[in-house]
Amino acid sequence: MLHDKDIREPLFDFLEETYGKIRIIEEKTMGKSRADVVMVTEDSIIGLEIKSDADTYARLGRQVKDYDKYYDRNIVVVGTTHALHTPEHVPDYWGIITVEVVDGELDFYFFRKPGINPKLTLKNKLRILWRPELYELQQIFDMPKYKDKSKDFVIPKLAERVPDKIDPDELSFHMCRILFERDYTTIGSTLKEYRKGELQKAIESETDPQKRLELMMEQAEKGQSFKRKKHF
Repeated sequence: MLHDKDIREPLFDFLEETYGKIRIIEEKTMGKSRADVVMVTEDSIIGLEIKSDADTYARLGRQVKDYDKYYDRNIVVVGTTHALHTPEHVPDYWGIITVEVVDGELDFYFFRKPGINPKLTLKNKLRILWRPELYELQQIFDMPKYKDKSKDFVIPKLAERVPDKIDPDELSFHMCRILFERDYTTIGSTLKEYRKGELQKAIESETDPQKRLELMMEQAEKGQSFKRKKHF
């Protein structure tokens, strides 16, 4: 019986052979679910759900809805115990990869290639990016900085420019490039510096003395919190 941990590394090799240049992001939170694997290619973001022989279809319905919110295409990877009935549990635009043991090694096969996800919305897809990464897109497409604004403010501003002012294919290309370049070892300091800049700008522009004091206290608190985390 194949388990999830048996499938992952050989699956990544198969995906690289199939798609060429890829980046794999594992265990990515999405809504109320967690994507087993997110694969970034040069022009698409693809979600992959692994259903090993030890798994059931119990949560797949909800997972399909969550995957469909965020990714350009989606694929379910299934062991032989699920292979025959998988098409009954995922939409016809989902890809299906089957995996079985052949001569002591795992053999992967595309039972069905993934199609374009018709339920994806650009606003949800943009939520995959961190705030500093969204800022990079703003610079690329010559948008206002909105340095003191949140993701929830910036994402609609980006989305409303597509397709009239921003070509969707060019946007997808840059999103994938940014995800290829994402460095998880430095994200803590990157986000800290970005948020520090946002707070400082808000402090400098605030004219109400009470609100200015509250912002300064928030800035000091964040600084102390960071020091404690760094110490431990």
